[in-house]
Amino acid sequence: MPAKATAVMPAKASTGQRSQALIEFALISPVLLLLVFGIIDIGRAVFYYDTLAHAAREGAREAISASTPLPTDASVLAAVMQQLVGAPVTAPCPQGPVTSATPPSNTAWLYITEPNPPSTVETAPPDNAPGGEFAAPASGSCSAVNPAVGNTTLQVTLRFNLVLITPILSQVTADHIVLTAAAIFRTEY
Repeated sequence: MPAKATAVMPAKASTGQRSQALIEFALISPVLLLLVFGIIDIGRAVFYYDTLAHAAREGAREAISASTPLPTDASVLAAVMQQLVGAPVTAPCPQGPVTSATPPSNTAWLYITEPNPPSTVETAPPDNAPGGEFAAPASGSCSAVNPAVGNTTLQVTLRFNLVLITPILSQVTADHIVLTAAAIFRTEY
């Protein structure tokens, strides 16, 4: 007689084993979620830093070009905004000084200055020269500096306030990380 084939059936997990697996998952899942969202936050920070650096370079290219008329702070701001899509960019005091103040959440501030600004303020800078637009009287906190003319260097600085999405990491970083990117180029005019 031929032998009968018998199938081996796996033993069913008991109710106690299923409950144990559920409890283990409940204990481990917060750590896994924190790890996943932490990786996402780190990725966002790297992305924004790279984008800020690229936007600062493009803004500096716009600021140094010898064009007629000369580039303005507004044209530099437009070039930066074109590169930094999805994040508002403002220039509260484009001539500097670059402050240590924190921009609003997920917003960038633009500064167009000379890397080593002179100690004196020029009384009549050329019209619309980046780093030298006369935005306020010389006695104001946002007064113009000597514009970067004569092939001197010009610095475009972006400060971005990144707010993290992971609650624990957000609390550890005081609800923000300020990323700063700068580009220094020599003017063509």
